[in-house]
Amino acid sequence: MSSQPTVILSGFADEAANHKTAVEQFSAFAALGLQYYSLRFVDVGNGIKNVMQLTKSEITKLRHMEDEYGMNVASIGSPIGKVKLRKTDDGTSNRYVPFKKYLKTEVKKACELAHAFETKLIRGFSFYHPKGTDPWEHLPQAVDQLGEIAEMCHRSDLTFGLEIEANLIGQTGQLMAELHRRVNHPALVTIFDGANIVCQGFNSAETYEQYEAMKPSIGWLHIKDYLEPNKGKKKKVERAKHIHVDEEMLKNFVPADVGDVGHVQILQDFALEIPKLERRLRRRGIPGVILDLEPHVKGGGQFGGFSGPDGMGIALKGLTRVLDYVGIDYHLRDFDDVRADRGF
Repeated sequence: MSSQPTVILSGFADEAANHKTAVEQFSAFAALGLQYYSLRFVDVGNGIKNVMQLTKSEITKLRHMEDEYGMNVASIGSPIGKVKLRKTDDGTSNRYVPFKKYLKTEVKKACELAHAFETKLIRGFSFYHPKGTDPWEHLPQAVDQLGEIAEMCHRSDLTFGLEIEANLIGQTGQLMAELHRRVNHPALVTIFDGANIVCQGFNSAETYEQYEAMKPSIGWLHIKDYLEPNKGKKKKVERAKHIHVDEEMLKNFVPADVGDVGHVQILQDFALEIPKLERRLRRRGIPGVILDLEPHVKGGGQFGGFSGPDGMGIALKGLTRVLDYVGIDYHLRDFDDVRADRGF
């Protein structure tokens, strides 16, 4: 057994599938040696659907296919929290749903899906504040709503992971840390994603500072990187006035070993956190510390991204090169796994 800290490798399987079919997703991931995936978009024979729109028969079919391909769901890649915090016309097309209704319908559905796919984790977000306003002003309402989401997840024996992302209230590490501190609930953790910070104009040193701010609250990591096309030209976010990141800015994602995030420094430090984090997660029924590939190497946006089977393979190799360098262990399928599947 390895004495090194160990992580579970996963990824958003829809990114590896040219047409997002379940067969493409599972075939690509099995061939890459992955045994876990996060479920976001999938075509089970009735067109591409977000996980939140899956029917009972589609869920059953996916579960059978998971057995066939030896796959397990790491997290439900839900869009929970990607709705407006307030009913305002701010020039964006983001939805607004009254929160009590949202909790009883969509959040409840996400919990049901987690149980159906036998995962303990739901990925979510921190709500869109009105465009052009200061996210810090909206913390109290976001804290109240996230607290109710965390409690619903907790009652279902689930954990809600809050992902850092531009344009949402939790757009910086400091905001994410404050949301987590104020909510103060065992079912709420944060998800660090360095590329979602760098695409806002932060450099690697600032990104590391935001990682450090989030570190006590981190439950798992999303892995993608970003290559800043205008280094030295763009104003730093903290000097800008509530910067809004548009889709045009989300085209420069790259594998974890070639971008501006600084994954080597971050993962060297995170390696020290893994043993105690793993113990905390296991107490909540979670199998270990997950690194979830979301590479976007062929394009990304607010509601998804695409890498293709080739791009996903390149992104996985980039990540494993960094993990090997910093001394974090992981498992990819080997011949022993194949022999076990054959009953040897």
